[in-house]
Amino acid sequence: MNYETNKELIDGMKRSGVLRSEEIEKAFETIDRKYFIPAEYGEYMYLDRPLPIGGGQTISQPSTVAFMLELLGVKKGDHVLDIGSGSGWTTGLLGNLVGESGRVEGLERVERLVEIGKNNIAKLNMPHISIEKAGDKLGIPGKTFDAILVSASAEELPKELFDQLNIGASLVIPIRNSIFKFKKTPQGIESKEYTGFAFVPLIY
Repeated sequence: MNYETNKELIDGMKRSGVLRSEEIEKAFETIDRKYFIPAEYGEYMYLDRPLPIGGGQTISQPSTVAFMLELLGVKKGDHVLDIGSGSGWTTGLLGNLVGESGRVEGLERVERLVEIGKNNIAKLNMPHISIEKAGDKLGIPGKTFDAILVSASAEELPKELFDQLNIGASLVIPIRNSIFKFKKTPQGIESKEYTGFAFVPLIY
């Protein structure tokens, strides 16, 4: 559905049940999607569908982003990794959720989108968030995070990301046409699958 305003989009996601928490609602209010899409798609800024952003990539469907953020469950002070940051929208949303005491590191493989994303988040006045060019390895090996969000679909589970999770941390990632939530516990990895989604492929 193509909403006229950000408020209508948010209200629609609340009615559908994908947007439940007050913190995530406030993040969507503050980090408006319209600032992260190409000008030629301006009339579709609040369309609840993915939109092209260049380099064969898309900005994700708002309701899917809300669903994934609810699953991820980040809190103030968390250190979060955002893989496939695109034009910077999810990085900004996560930055709002973790607050100034937290940290969000965005990674993007498409060089042009790295620059677009950096320019977009620079306008947010959030020194605790950043976007960098993704390296040859998935994620940032050697670092650990309180949450990892992946916004592109993997063909198989990239288990190397488990090593980048702190105990108690969550990984939310699309695999083929499902969204998975993995949680790292002292006993191992817990997982849950949610079906019926579509994403651009994860390249690494």
